[in-house]
Amino acid sequence: MIALTTPYLWYTTRATGMVALVLFTIVVTLGTLVANRVGGTVVGRFEVNELHRSVSIVAVIFLVMHITTTVIDSYVATGWISVLVPMTSAYRRVGVAVGAVAFDLILAVWLSSLLKVRVKNETWRFIHWFSWLAFSSAILHAYLTGTDAKSGVGLAVVAACAASVFAAALWRYFARPARAAGRTALSPLATAKGPAPTQPRPASPKALSSFPRSEAGTATPTVTSQQASSFPRSQSPRQSKKRR
Repeated sequence: MIALTTPYLWYTTRATGMVALVLFTIVVTLGTLVANRVGGTVVGRFEVNELHRSVSIVAVIFLVMHITTTVIDSYVATGWISVLVPMTSAYRRVGVAVGAVAFDLILAVWLSSLLKVRVKNETWRFIHWFSWLAFSSAILHAYLTGTDAKSGVGLAVVAACAASVFAAALWRYFARPARAAGRTALSPLATAKGPAPTQPRPASPKALSSFPRSEAGTATPTVTSQQASSFPRSQSPRQSKKRR
């Protein structure tokens, strides 16, 4: 196996890790806006939901770049197994294990969102609650293993991300509006299923009994001569012309 020890991999790992943390902070914050049904005439709830989905895709891309550059860099021994299985890395075992837990939870939440149309709302909501635990694990992973997260600008970024999500969690809990069970802000870009065709309302037995029955046994409405005579008759153009 070819050893890759270029410093650019290490710089890429550190940069993509910080960017992924900031993006996931935005994702969680936007998720609280979607959950609390924030939206109006300028920016609707559907737009907030689509922004939440789009930023989450970009965040996952940066996370995959962060993991890939970390594993292929042979300067530290991590291995592909440690990406998913905790406590299997020889380098900073605890910190990398916390990162593996965060990645597993993020992967579960992301896949459940991709399969939302095939998953029950109750199941999807239950899995989505793990995003809070995933973000907490990511913050702890960044502090334990991050080179730049213990001082200076890196520490300020990690602290700001943690404070933002903590404030969003408090607002999510105390400002959550009462909403109907099973209702979610679905994406307008998803394939919408039209309403089920309405069935014709069956006639009541009392109404059917007023109609005479035909030879086949079905009720057929008939008009009597007395009823027909009560209807107004329209005059022909020739008759109206003679009267003039």
